[in-house]
Amino acid sequence: MSLRINDEAPDFTAETTQGTINFHDWIGNSWAILFSHPKDFTPICTTELGYMAGLQPEFEKRNCKVIGISVDGVRDHEAWSKDIENSQGHAVNYPLVADPELKVVQLYDMLPAEAGNTSEGRTAADNATARSVFVIGPDKKIKASLTYPMSTGRNFDEILRLLDSCQLTAKQQVATPVNWKQGEPVVILPSISDEAAKEKYPDGWDAPLPYLRFVPQPK
Repeated sequence: MSLRINDEAPDFTAETTQGTINFHDWIGNSWAILFSHPKDFTPICTTELGYMAGLQPEFEKRNCKVIGISVDGVRDHEAWSKDIENSQGHAVNYPLVADPELKVVQLYDMLPAEAGNTSEGRTAADNATARSVFVIGPDKKIKASLTYPMSTGRNFDEILRLLDSCQLTAKQQVATPVNWKQGEPVVILPSISDEAAKEKYPDGWDAPLPYLRFVPQPK
Protein backbone atom coordinates (compact mmCIF):
# COMPACT_ATOMS: atom_id res chain seq x y z
CA MET A 1 0.00 0.00 0.00
CA SER A 2 1.50 3.30 -1.07
CA LEU A 3 1.09 6.07 1.51
CA ARG A 4 0.52 9.67 0.49
CA ILE A 5 -0.03 13.00 2.19
CA ASN A 6 -3.50 13.15 3.81
CA ASP A 7 -3.74 9.35 4.03
CA GLU A 8 -4.47 8.03 7.49
CA ALA A 9 -1.30 6.80 9.16
CA PRO A 10 -1.72 3.04 9.56
CA ASP A 11 -2.42 2.02 13.14
CA PHE A 12 -0.48 -0.77 14.82
CA THR A 13 0.21 -2.35 18.20
CA ALA A 14 3.84 -3.11 18.99
CA GLU A 15 6.42 -3.61 21.70
CA THR A 16 8.72 -0.66 22.33
CA THR A 17 11.49 0.28 24.71
CA GLN A 18 8.77 1.98 26.79
CA GLY A 19 6.28 -0.89 26.76
CA THR A 20 3.46 -1.96 24.47
CA ILE A 21 1.72 0.81 22.55
CA ASN A 22 -1.21 1.21 20.23
CA PHE A 23 0.05 3.85 17.83
CA HIS A 24 -3.09 5.94 17.40
CA ASP A 25 -3.83 5.84 21.13
CA TRP A 26 -0.21 6.79 21.85
CA ILE A 27 -0.47 9.83 19.55
CA GLY A 28 -3.65 10.98 21.28
CA ASN A 29 -4.24 14.68 20.59
CA SER A 30 -0.59 15.36 19.77
CA TRP A 31 1.37 15.61 16.58
CA ALA A 32 3.87 12.81 16.00
CA ILE A 33 7.14 12.11 14.21
CA LEU A 34 7.71 8.47 13.23
CA PHE A 35 11.20 7.84 11.89
CA SER A 36 12.62 4.49 10.82
CA HIS A 37 16.03 2.82 10.78
CA PRO A 38 17.20 -0.19 8.75
CA LYS A 39 19.16 -1.84 11.58
CA ASP A 40 20.39 -1.31 15.12
CA PHE A 41 24.09 -0.56 15.70
CA THR A 42 24.48 1.30 12.39
CA PRO A 43 26.70 4.40 12.31
CA ILE A 44 24.56 7.07 10.65
CA CYS A 45 21.41 6.12 12.56
CA THR A 46 23.40 6.26 15.80
CA THR A 47 24.14 9.94 15.16
CA GLU A 48 20.52 10.59 14.19
CA LEU A 49 18.92 9.04 17.26
CA GLY A 50 21.30 10.94 19.52
CA TYR A 51 20.61 14.27 17.83
CA MET A 52 16.87 13.68 17.94
CA ALA A 53 17.12 13.01 21.67
CA GLY A 54 18.81 16.38 22.09
CA LEU A 55 15.99 18.05 20.15
CA GLN A 56 13.27 16.38 22.19
CA PRO A 57 12.47 19.52 24.25
CA GLU A 58 11.80 21.46 21.02
CA PHE A 59 9.31 18.85 19.84
CA GLU A 60 7.65 18.81 23.26
CA LYS A 61 7.14 22.59 23.03
CA ARG A 62 5.23 21.95 19.81
CA ASN A 63 3.00 19.24 21.31
CA CYS A 64 4.74 16.66 19.12
CA LYS A 65 5.69 13.15 20.22
CA VAL A 66 8.69 11.36 18.72
CA ILE A 67 8.97 7.63 18.09
CA GLY A 68 11.64 5.63 16.31
CA ILE A 69 11.45 2.19 14.76
CA SER A 70 13.99 -0.42 13.74
CA VAL A 71 13.43 -4.00 12.65
CA ASP A 72 15.37 -5.41 15.59
CA GLY A 73 14.00 -6.41 18.99
CA VAL A 74 13.67 -4.47 22.24
CA ARG A 75 16.77 -6.04 23.78
CA ASP A 76 18.93 -4.85 20.88
CA HIS A 77 17.26 -1.41 21.04
CA GLU A 78 18.16 -1.10 24.72
CA ALA A 79 21.79 -2.08 24.11
CA TRP A 80 22.02 0.29 21.14
CA SER A 81 20.54 3.11 23.23
CA LYS A 82 23.50 2.80 25.61
CA ASP A 83 25.91 3.17 22.68
CA ILE A 84 23.96 6.22 21.49
CA GLU A 85 24.10 7.92 24.87
CA ASN A 86 27.80 7.16 25.34
CA SER A 87 28.83 8.37 21.90
CA GLN A 88 26.34 11.20 21.22
CA GLY A 89 25.87 12.64 24.70
CA HIS A 90 22.08 12.28 24.77
CA ALA A 91 20.01 9.46 26.21
CA VAL A 92 17.28 8.18 23.90
CA ASN A 93 14.24 9.56 25.72
CA TYR A 94 11.52 8.49 23.28
CA PRO A 95 10.24 4.98 22.49
CA LEU A 96 11.84 2.74 19.88
CA VAL A 97 9.45 0.30 18.23
CA ALA A 98 10.65 -3.27 17.85
CA ASP A 99 9.65 -4.74 14.50
CA PRO A 100 11.40 -8.13 14.18
CA GLU A 101 8.57 -9.53 12.07
CA LEU A 102 8.74 -6.54 9.66
CA LYS A 103 5.04 -5.84 10.16
CA VAL A 104 5.24 -2.09 10.69
CA VAL A 105 7.83 -1.36 7.99
CA GLN A 106 5.68 -3.28 5.51
CA LEU A 107 2.52 -1.56 6.75
CA TYR A 108 4.19 1.78 6.02
CA ASP A 109 5.43 0.60 2.59
CA MET A 110 9.09 0.86 3.59
CA LEU A 111 9.72 -2.80 2.72
CA PRO A 112 7.79 -4.95 0.22
CA ALA A 113 5.68 -7.92 1.29
CA GLU A 114 8.20 -10.27 -0.31
CA ALA A 115 10.78 -9.15 2.28
CA GLY A 116 9.30 -11.91 4.47
CA ASN A 117 8.34 -11.87 8.11
CA THR A 118 11.58 -11.87 10.06
CA SER A 119 14.53 -9.55 10.54
CA GLU A 120 16.81 -12.52 11.21
CA GLY A 121 19.64 -12.72 8.71
CA ARG A 122 18.80 -9.36 7.14
CA THR A 123 21.50 -6.72 6.91
CA ALA A 124 21.10 -2.95 6.94
CA ALA A 125 21.56 -3.02 3.17
CA ASP A 126 18.60 -5.40 2.87
CA ASN A 127 16.49 -2.87 4.77
CA ALA A 128 17.92 0.25 3.13
CA THR A 129 14.50 1.66 2.25
CA ALA A 130 13.50 1.75 5.95
CA ARG A 131 14.88 5.29 6.22
CA SER A 132 11.70 7.33 6.27
CA VAL A 133 10.26 10.15 8.36
CA PHE A 134 6.51 10.67 8.71
CA VAL A 135 4.93 13.81 10.16
CA ILE A 136 1.51 12.85 11.51
CA GLY A 137 -1.20 15.21 12.75
CA PRO A 138 -3.58 14.83 15.71
CA ASP A 139 -6.16 13.65 13.18
CA LYS A 140 -3.82 10.67 12.53
CA LYS A 141 -3.25 11.75 8.93
CA ILE A 142 0.14 11.96 7.24
CA LYS A 143 1.10 15.60 6.75
CA ALA A 144 4.56 15.02 5.22
CA SER A 145 7.03 12.23 4.53
CA LEU A 146 10.69 12.04 3.54
CA THR A 147 12.98 9.12 2.70
CA TYR A 148 16.77 9.28 2.79
CA PRO A 149 19.52 6.92 1.62
CA MET A 150 21.56 5.15 4.30
CA SER A 151 24.65 7.15 3.39
CA THR A 152 23.03 10.52 4.14
CA GLY A 153 22.21 11.56 7.68
CA ARG A 154 18.82 13.17 8.04
CA ASN A 155 18.54 16.86 8.89
CA PHE A 156 16.33 16.98 11.96
CA ASP A 157 16.55 20.76 12.15
CA GLU A 158 14.76 20.70 8.80
CA ILE A 159 12.18 18.27 10.15
CA LEU A 160 11.54 20.66 13.04
CA ARG A 161 11.12 23.49 10.51
CA LEU A 162 8.76 21.30 8.50
CA LEU A 163 6.71 20.61 11.60
CA ASP A 164 6.49 24.35 12.32
CA SER A 165 5.18 24.92 8.80
CA CYS A 166 2.66 22.06 8.99
CA GLN A 167 1.32 23.32 12.31
CA LEU A 168 1.09 26.94 11.18
CA THR A 169 -0.58 26.19 7.86
CA ALA A 170 -3.04 23.80 9.51
CA LYS A 171 -4.38 26.74 11.56
CA GLN A 172 -3.97 29.69 9.19
CA GLN A 173 -4.90 30.21 5.52
CA VAL A 174 -1.27 30.64 4.51
CA ALA A 175 1.64 28.72 3.01
CA THR A 176 5.34 29.03 3.81
CA PRO A 177 7.81 30.04 1.07
CA VAL A 178 11.26 28.66 0.29
CA ASN A 179 13.58 28.35 3.30
CA TRP A 180 10.93 29.85 5.60
CA LYS A 181 11.68 29.95 9.33
CA GLN A 182 9.58 30.87 12.35
CA GLY A 183 8.71 34.58 12.38
CA GLU A 184 9.36 35.20 8.69
CA PRO A 185 6.73 36.36 6.14
CA VAL A 186 4.28 33.83 4.75
CA VAL A 187 2.14 33.65 1.63
CA ILE A 188 -1.64 34.05 1.48
CA LEU A 189 -3.21 31.00 -0.15
CA PRO A 190 -4.23 31.51 -3.80
CA SER A 191 -7.70 30.24 -2.90
CA ILE A 192 -8.25 33.33 -0.71
CA SER A 193 -9.60 36.25 -2.72
CA ASP A 194 -8.20 39.76 -2.31
CA GLU A 195 -11.51 40.80 -0.80
CA ALA A 196 -11.36 38.08 1.85
CA ALA A 197 -7.66 38.74 2.46
CA LYS A 198 -8.36 42.44 3.14
CA GLU A 199 -10.63 41.48 6.03
CA LYS A 200 -7.90 39.43 7.67
CA TYR A 201 -4.95 41.62 6.68
CA PRO A 202 -6.26 45.22 6.75
CA ASP A 203 -2.70 46.56 6.53
CA GLY A 204 -2.34 44.93 3.11
CA TRP A 205 0.42 42.76 1.71
CA ASP A 206 3.45 42.79 -0.53
CA ALA A 207 2.63 41.33 -3.94
CA PRO A 208 5.53 41.04 -6.40
CA LEU A 209 3.08 38.97 -8.49
CA PRO A 210 -0.74 38.94 -8.37
CA TYR A 211 -0.69 35.38 -7.05
CA LEU A 212 2.28 35.86 -4.68
CA ARG A 213 1.07 37.84 -1.65
CA PHE A 214 3.42 38.09 1.34
CA VAL A 215 2.19 39.00 4.83
CA PRO A 216 3.77 38.82 8.29
CA GLN A 217 3.42 35.46 9.96
CA PRO A 218 0.08 35.32 11.82
CA LYS A 219 0.34 34.85 15.57
